Amino acid sequence: MRIGLLGTGPWARLTQGPALAEHPEAEFAGVWGRRPRAAAELAGRLGTRAYDSADELLADCDAVAFALPPDVQAPLAVRAAAAGCHLLLDKPVATTVEAARELAAATRAAGVASVVFFTLRFAPETAAWVAAQSGADGWLTGRVDWFSPVFGGADTPYSDSAWRKERGALWDVGPHALSLLLPPLGDIVGPEGVVAARGPGDMVHVALRHVSGASSTLTLSHTVPPQASAVTAELRGAAGVTTLPERADGGAVRPFLRAVDALVESARTGVPHPCDVHFGLRVTEILAAVEAKLPAQHR
Repeated sequence: MRIGLLGTGPWARLTQGPALAEHPEAEFAGVWGRRPRAAAELAGRLGTRAYDSADELLADCDAVAFALPPDVQAPLAVRAAAAGCHLLLDKPVATTVEAARELAAATRAAGVASVVFFTLRFAPETAAWVAAQSGADGWLTGRVDWFSPVFGGADTPYSDSAWRKERGALWDVGPHALSLLLPPLGDIVGPEGVVAARGPGDMVHVALRHVSGASSTLTLSHTVPPQASAVTAELRGAAGVTTLPERADGGAVRPFLRAVDALVESARTGVPHPCDVHFGLRVTEILAAVEAKLPAQHR
């Protein structure tokens, strides 16, 4: 499968690019970015070609991977689907329901495969945990606490991310939290099943009611100090109490390699992956419902 990369930022440099160069079933076709110099530098480092236009790259590829802000990604992904490219998308697929629905419709109309890279759903340890809990009955409640110091004083590759500063942890790590809770607990009942409140900084507190009858809570922040950072997920019910295991060290390259595997398999068999664009759409719909419930002066 000839796969191109759209984007040149930290995620492309640290994760997507190295994984595409390494994957045994992928031919890394090339890179396009909004900054031509950065595209040329990344392509040179990874031994591939820099493209002058996104459409030229799409024409040369069977599939494309995205390392772009969500509202840049969505319209480009519509163009990629129309060009017949399978899609390896980043989360969230978009930050508006309209854009996410347009993308899902374009993917369906073109008949292309799609996978959304929810990192924890492709890391072996955490993916196995989600699968095991999704096969159990009787869950009563779950919670995800995601305390990140990206804008709380830590020096990270993402501390200069404009879209993360604008949209906050809700839209950046909220998708990860939902990707852990929705498989075992089921979809939420609708906008009436959402309660939301603001905390300090960009912190958001969310309570959800699921169609299974279970409830869940999310606390999400990118503005805690490094000494207060942590990621925790927990489920409680008839099976007892279970917590998300830690991922092995090594960053996100290994999970992204597994996401490429998933896209190749979905394209080959025609069987949708559980983390396809339609799941990505549902995540955007839920996050938009949460945002709508936040106090207007803080949106």
